[in-house]
Amino acid sequence: MSLFATHQRAAEITYLWIEGLTYEVTITMYTYTPSPADDSRNTLPIFWGDNTGDEIPRIVFQDLPDNYTLNVYRMRHTFPASGTYTIAVEDPNRNFGVVNIPNSVNVPMFVQSELVINPFLGVNNSVQLLNPPIDQGCVGKTFIHNPSAFDPDGDSLSYRLVRCKGAGGFDIPGYTFPQASVAFQIDPVTGDMIWETPVLQGEYNVAFIVEEWRNGIKIGSVTRDMQILIGACDNNPPDIITISDTCIVAGTLLTFDVTAIDPDGNKVTLSATGGPFELSESPASIVPDPAEGNDTVTTTFFWNTNCSHVRKNPYSLLFKAKDEHPVVNLTNLKAVSITVIAPPLTELQAIPLGNGIDLMWSPAGCINALGYKVYRRNGSAQYQSGYCETGVPASTGYQLIQTIQGVSVTSFRDDDNGQGLTPGIDYCYMVTYFFADGAESQVNMEACAALKRDLPVITHVSNDSTDLLTGRVLVAWSKPVDLDQQQFPGPYRYFLLRSDGISVDELVFTGVGLDDTLYTDNTVNLNESVVAYRYTVELSSLTVGRIGFSKPAESIYVTASGTDKEIRLSWNPMVPWINELYEVYRLDPGGTVYQFVGVTEANSYFDKNLINEETYCYYVRSIGSYSSPGIVNPIINYSQLVCAQAFDDVPPCHPILSVTTDCETITNKLNWVNDQDSCSADIAQYYIYFTPSAEQPFSLIDSVQAPVLSYQHSSIDFITGCYYIKAIDFNGNLSAASNVACVDYDDCPLYDLPNFFSPNNDLINDRFVPLNYPSTNPKANVDRVEMIIFNRWGRIVFKTTDPMINWDGRNQENGKDCTDGVYFYTCKVYFKSFDGFEEVKLQGSITIIR
Repeated sequence: MSLFATHQRAAEITYLWIEGLTYEVTITMYTYTPSPADDSRNTLPIFWGDNTGDEIPRIVFQDLPDNYTLNVYRMRHTFPASGTYTIAVEDPNRNFGVVNIPNSVNVPMFVQSELVINPFLGVNNSVQLLNPPIDQGCVGKTFIHNPSAFDPDGDSLSYRLVRCKGAGGFDIPGYTFPQASVAFQIDPVTGDMIWETPVLQGEYNVAFIVEEWRNGIKIGSVTRDMQILIGACDNNPPDIITISDTCIVAGTLLTFDVTAIDPDGNKVTLSATGGPFELSESPASIVPDPAEGNDTVTTTFFWNTNCSHVRKNPYSLLFKAKDEHPVVNLTNLKAVSITVIAPPLTELQAIPLGNGIDLMWSPAGCINALGYKVYRRNGSAQYQSGYCETGVPASTGYQLIQTIQGVSVTSFRDDDNGQGLTPGIDYCYMVTYFFADGAESQVNMEACAALKRDLPVITHVSNDSTDLLTGRVLVAWSKPVDLDQQQFPGPYRYFLLRSDGISVDELVFTGVGLDDTLYTDNTVNLNESVVAYRYTVELSSLTVGRIGFSKPAESIYVTASGTDKEIRLSWNPMVPWINELYEVYRLDPGGTVYQFVGVTEANSYFDKNLINEETYCYYVRSIGSYSSPGIVNPIINYSQLVCAQAFDDVPPCHPILSVTTDCETITNKLNWVNDQDSCSADIAQYYIYFTPSAEQPFSLIDSVQAPVLSYQHSSIDFITGCYYIKAIDFNGNLSAASNVACVDYDDCPLYDLPNFFSPNNDLINDRFVPLNYPSTNPKANVDRVEMIIFNRWGRIVFKTTDPMINWDGRNQENGKDCTDGVYFYTCKVYFKSFDGFEEVKLQGSITIIR
């Protein structure tokens, strides 16, 4: 065995973007110091994943305690184009005696990292693992390792365990995860790898992948293969006392103490790693660094934050306390997440002007922001953001109405995209500024304003509640209380316009004076209409002409559709006010009075538990309001009357199918259950579909009457095939297909042959046949065989294509008994699989004993 092959203990590959398609790649390896293999390892072969490779030079060669040597290799490489590249290195071999890697001294170290170059996703640097991949623990003591991962781009990270790789990047044969009394696992979010607890002492190698995600897309990964030394000791790790996760507003100083206490009185060293220490501008620090002393040490964390530190994802700090013990030095870890958030805007104004509202705000507190987000809602939310809360939560009722690029823009006009805002509504606004990674600033104020009510405001477009059967439309509006009568002198006229959404607006009423604000439209019948009617009020002056129009408002048009024991009502009136609730009223078959049946905030209602083929009638009563004072409140409107019948058009639920096989009788047994008990109430029949191979379509082969829930498929050549079933109810509604359940050749015991038989006519073991017969019929999954049996001199004594073989021990050419002894065979077995024929070659020996 070469001494060159006994040294690798841990490794990982990381990369940094330089420019264009050029990246700087670093291989970090830890090797076994006494091995002479390291002395001449000035380069390593690296594979770039673009069909090229290089010898990457070593730049660091440093001996560490506990027989570890740090080796760092670094090189720049320019990739040919955008794409996904797997950068890999393989180096023989691992150190001797790794407990969970059989014959580890002859197994190479293999690690890889994935690089995604995508111009649409931006610059991509790999995660940097700041905590070294070497660690120690004790039998029976919980072991924790965290890589202290830092992503320079602020991408989201996830973690998962993988098997250690060997030659060619394949899983190492016989590799097992370390034996644990409870569990060995990694937290997919925090990266804490927890071994609860080690059972046997020794050296172990484990591997995990750290994956980077940007906008939900995976953009890279780094695999760490690390070594853990477990000893037999009664030592306990130090305890770490400090703050929990926190946030800080950019521009302020964050400081807190961290204390480590060793319960066994050992000396302790307290250090820290994490993203804040790696920043080029105003990095964090601890004082002292590290903190060393007796059994209790304290260090203080300092970070003078600024706007360049703002990002959506938190920074991770990892405090590491390591004791000094004569047998095994134990460590404890404490992770602290810090989110740096942008301060809010300091000023926001909302000024009504014409048919819109002008917003103005102070410049963003961070000039590295990309722009602003404008949010709006009707009425005030009285929202106060939490200490660490950024952006505008959806729970406030605010909606994003505009994203503005450019941090120098500090104003916006809201006129509802040219449609004009609605008088009578208090519009409230919040503005944040945002960053390249999606981070948003805090908010600490809202600004509200309402348009002048210098035009009519419609309040009612309703079926006349005094007699809903007439279907006549009651239209009402609020007069313009803020009209400038100096600019627009009277006398005044209202022109009420109606539209059905198809024809042009039709004048249906002329009102005289500002107080003539009510009209009953008898020229249409809502109960007979198939559309909603839309009304608009024009205000005009006989002196100056047209002044303007109100916002249009529609009647509530309800559609009703029946299904099984249910009628579904829906409506969507276009109105300028806000409807908070809808009440639903129903007239039962044979009834004379509409009864209240339910209330909803949605624009739909499902009326259930009805009787099929019976007629039910409905109307909907809306309850709404404007948010400005001085307008009737609440605003009540009624829909037309609508009738419908419930009927069964709902198919049964799809069954859940399973299949077992009888290999002796070549019969497949189907069993199924219904997904829900209620689904089987009106099932009449089940249809059974089958295909014997992937090349053939499914076809209907049979049906069974409910409530039978099983079927036996016999008289088939082979067990191989796939099935699904459908259920049909008494009204002819056909369910979706069940799951597809398949039987393949390996569902019966595979073809196996004995190694002796005794053809002496005692009716026991007289013929050479496959094992397990007759409980397993070889013809259940075997199409044919090519069986050749020959003696020790190579002369053929028997051959057949029959899967049963049925050799009686005679020479096939002359019919004479073959002498006792050893014979040899070759056998090609052609299994009938769902995807075709599978050929398996067998060879062996047979002994005849009479």
